[in-house]
Amino acid sequence: MIRTISALCLLAQPLAAGEIWVTNEKDDTVSVISTETLEVIQTYPTGERPRGITFSQDFSRLYICASDSDAVQVMDPATGEILHDLPSGEDPEQFVLHPNDRHLYIANEDDAITTVVDTETRKVIAQIDVGVEPEGMAVSPDGRIAITTSETTNMAHWIDTETQALFANTLVDSRPRHAEFVKNGTEMWVSSEIGGTLTVFDTETQTEKAKISFEVQGVHPDRVQPVGFELTTGDSHAFVALGPSNHVAVVNAETYEVEDYILVGRRVWHMAFNEDRSQLFTTNGVSGDVTVIDVAARKALKSIKVGRFPWGAAYRAAN
Repeated sequence: MIRTISALCLLAQPLAAGEIWVTNEKDDTVSVISTETLEVIQTYPTGERPRGITFSQDFSRLYICASDSDAVQVMDPATGEILHDLPSGEDPEQFVLHPNDRHLYIANEDDAITTVVDTETRKVIAQIDVGVEPEGMAVSPDGRIAITTSETTNMAHWIDTETQALFANTLVDSRPRHAEFVKNGTEMWVSSEIGGTLTVFDTETQTEKAKISFEVQGVHPDRVQPVGFELTTGDSHAFVALGPSNHVAVVNAETYEVEDYILVGRRVWHMAFNEDRSQLFTTNGVSGDVTVIDVAARKALKSIKVGRFPWGAAYRAAN
């Protein structure tokens, strides 16, 4: 009877179907995971060393940073066909799509620039000098500000998207990797991999509001390296990938306090939620798998084997 009731409850509240697309850095492929079955349902070839990955707003186009091919590739996710390459500058690592669904802001690690590409005309519309080894990219919800983080300069660079010019530079801790605007764009967060921290800025003033540190029991501090992070519905909590510590931290986004740590695969890099944000999928580079986390329970549910060195992840709604 208990099993019957549980099954009926599951049938009454099914998880929203969709897909998590994962770039495999060493295999030059993307793996497609069903959020319903939690299995890999397809694998497609890409250019060399795919890392950053994002979808157009209607999910009809997939953009892939093929870093060693010096290109942003555009894929039809319905077929896995590479439609064309976009000019990207050298060694594109991460990028972000502007809310206009047209302009890509791309971090070019080798050239210390941010390249802005029009995805419709397939032309570069700006190249902006930033710090050494740019990686992280973010854009504000209103589209007015783009952020590039530079790993060697240890800065977040603030870009006016109307003039395509820098208007501020703010210091962060060593080797910043990922950036996100949160709380309707009122805050901007940056993770620092070697510094072991996450810095919170006030967007209006570009001043530091808080700095979050991490301490995983039984793990040497040098291995606690924050990289990618994602926020839950309402931006109440952040889930932060802590690299070779093999843990994801759960941070209260109001108090900036760490509430929990979740053990996942080896060298966790980035992550993506399913549609209703009830599950979180983390890319674990060294173990070559994706960990599925139950967000409410804060527990790992399953590991899904993908390709070698999974790096980026993006959600796609089902057709």
